[in-house]
Amino acid sequence: MRLAAESTALVPERSTDPLEHVDYRLATTPEEKDKIYRLRYRAYLREGAILPSPSERVIDQHDDAPNSWTFGIYIHGELYSSLRVTLLTSDCRSSPSYEIFDEILDPELDRGRIIVDPTRFVADPEKARRFPELPYVTVRLGWLACGYFNADLGLASVRPEHRAFYRKVFLQEPLGEPRIYSGLLKPVGLMAAHYPAIREKVFQRFPYMRSSAFERRMLFERKNAAHADAVVSPFERTSIVPQQS
Repeated sequence: MRLAAESTALVPERSTDPLEHVDYRLATTPEEKDKIYRLRYRAYLREGAILPSPSERVIDQHDDAPNSWTFGIYIHGELYSSLRVTLLTSDCRSSPSYEIFDEILDPELDRGRIIVDPTRFVADPEKARRFPELPYVTVRLGWLACGYFNADLGLASVRPEHRAFYRKVFLQEPLGEPRIYSGLLKPVGLMAAHYPAIREKVFQRFPYMRSSAFERRMLFERKNAAHADAVVSPFERTSIVPQQS
């Protein structure tokens, strides 16, 4: 889905709208997926989260799962970052966070809760310096998924040093202490927030987290999917820069 007009500029122009030049693309072709797998490898290796690998790619079983969506975030046609969104329901209990925190998430799923699990947030280190808003526009995809799927809980499995960011943006609180996820060297802890309870607070602080029903459908709707008839609210995006705090 293209959200911005084409531009020949190599460095994003600073704007009052952090989404002005952002293009969210669902990775569907082998070439698009391979670019993201290579980006993951470069990002994880740089921060010491993985060991060197001859394949120079990071892939797992959730990448092609029917309840997962892997996105590339492009700016002026260049891949800047990526995020994968996985949907958890009582009938579909498979996601990265569920693998390591199943005893915490099972009681929620037993109650029929719908859970959105965004993972594999990576960014090109060099390009990220050009665009300070990149973390916000990247994690926005998980927030949009919460709206589209009428989620009860939005998760974040992150390293301890990243907790402050998710607490600031999504008001998430720790649910599980850090544990090792398969393939990673550094432990991640589980954070979560009850989406209906904090939705308006997040919109007030970060109005560009709003979206239209059309945008959410374009990103997440799959033909003949069981969730295709989910009720969504027509929140409209507002152009504004992130608030500093």
